[in-house]
Amino acid sequence: MIFSGGRARRTLFVCMLACVGVLPAIAAQRAAVQTVEISVRPITQFHIGHDETRFGSFEFVGGLEMTASARDFGALSAFRFLKPGSDFVGVADTGFWFFGTVAHDADKRPSGITNFRIQPMVDTSGRPIDRKWEVDAEGLAVKDGIATVGFERNHRIAQFRIDPANMKAPFKQLDFLVPVRELRQNRGFETVTHANAYGQHAGGLVVVSERSLDKSGNVYAAVIEGPHKGVFTVKRNGDFDITDGAFLPDGDLLLLERSFSMVHGVKMRLRRIYGESVAKGMVADGPVLMEADMGYQIDNMEGLDVWTREGGALMVSMVSDDNNSILQRNLYLEFILHQD
Repeated sequence: MIFSGGRARRTLFVCMLACVGVLPAIAAQRAAVQTVEISVRPITQFHIGHDETRFGSFEFVGGLEMTASARDFGALSAFRFLKPGSDFVGVADTGFWFFGTVAHDADKRPSGITNFRIQPMVDTSGRPIDRKWEVDAEGLAVKDGIATVGFERNHRIAQFRIDPANMKAPFKQLDFLVPVRELRQNRGFETVTHANAYGQHAGGLVVVSERSLDKSGNVYAAVIEGPHKGVFTVKRNGDFDITDGAFLPDGDLLLLERSFSMVHGVKMRLRRIYGESVAKGMVADGPVLMEADMGYQIDNMEGLDVWTREGGALMVSMVSDDNNSILQRNLYLEFILHQD
């Protein structure tokens, strides 16, 4: 779908987003690993119909609109690179793992998705889980061969050993510190990320909910590992919800946020949260770096990662969740984040 269409298409698109909780049933049995051929359409303009590449601190490099004939492709809710800008692992909120590689051309622009595979999340007996509320995976962190996944509805933070040929059941559940009664059913942990290895949290895990609010209207979050564990909140700014995040090399936390309404459609936003405010008992906050609406090449933006390109450029990549809807798109977008 191209966002420059008329009001009718916009209304249909937003209605589908509003029905995000109504997803197709997950098949009871699937092949353990399925190879999927991904077709792509290059995105050369972020601002539709305009050639500028600089958007505040961000420089648009390129993007891809991804399609596939496989029924289970889509609903991409989080991803992390295993190799900077190349091999990745991700989770879909329909209960799937996905793996693949981003290819780049000679000008370092994304040009394709190769070696893409999907496999269902399984229980301890190795059987695919067919209950949506148990596999609503929304957040992902990766470190030392371990994938840490945030699930909502049945709220939990679980750890898995990464094996692209045979992902098994989790081997560990982590205490996420936030009282479970404070987590809203479909607004749980969307951000799961490791803090900087040499910062105040020594590489420990930080989790942020989508929109589970305290009495002051701030978003529940927690540092769940490291020397300074504890609950904190993130200042809610406007009508945006948090969909993912990753720490920057300077210790600040980059958050991806999304909003939608029947009047204004879908928006996305990137906000820089000051690292020193990510601490027990604090209300974390920071400036908006970029905002985009349906005049830009966006969709339901849900996944984000930060990486360093050969040559030293600091990169930010994002993916969208199409909610398995023909009215939405699976996008991959790539930016340089300038520190000037």
